[in-house]
Amino acid sequence: MNNNDIDFATIWQQQKVNQPNIEELLNKLKQFKKSSLQKLIISNILILGTSGFIIFIWYYYEPQFITTKIGIVLTILAMVVFVFSNNKLLSVFNKIDNTKNNNEYLQSLSELKTKQKYIQTTMLSFYFITLSLGICLYMYEYSSIMTIGWAIFAYFITLTWIGFNWFYIRPKIIKKQQIKLDELISKFETVNKQLNVKE
Repeated sequence: MNNNDIDFATIWQQQKVNQPNIEELLNKLKQFKKSSLQKLIISNILILGTSGFIIFIWYYYEPQFITTKIGIVLTILAMVVFVFSNNKLLSVFNKIDNTKNNNEYLQSLSELKTKQKYIQTTMLSFYFITLSLGICLYMYEYSSIMTIGWAIFAYFITLTWIGFNWFYIRPKIIKKQQIKLDELISKFETVNKQLNVKE
């Protein structure tokens, strides 16, 4: 039998001494998955709700400038694309449910790390750039009726908030996600090495 394909259920039956450690590890994986799915669901609800609200504003207020309409389309596009890419993680979480051995756990977690990194870099960059452009275009119609001072102030506040999220909030969230996932991968790799030594 390949060491990487050892069934955890067999280990539990044959080596009662190690059972609590393995159970603790699997519980951490279960908690990580539950927490990640909850955040994914909340993110979907917030983004889709925001998109619906923006569409309502478009319909109710009937903006006149083409820049406003393009801005709304870009904003909604950014949100929809991000939700679509983010939901691809669901297939990886489903794989974890059907996992039976250490090698499969490691493969699923490594796949999750790869997809998560892609979302955190490529897709999140697309999201922020497209969303920022959309908001700036959307604001143009309403800032055009303001005085220059107030228009500059409005754009300054908006871009400052976007920059704060990009340079401060985003890196903290990414780091936190990476630490949790790297910790799980490291622990499963440690279990794998321990099994190899015992063999």
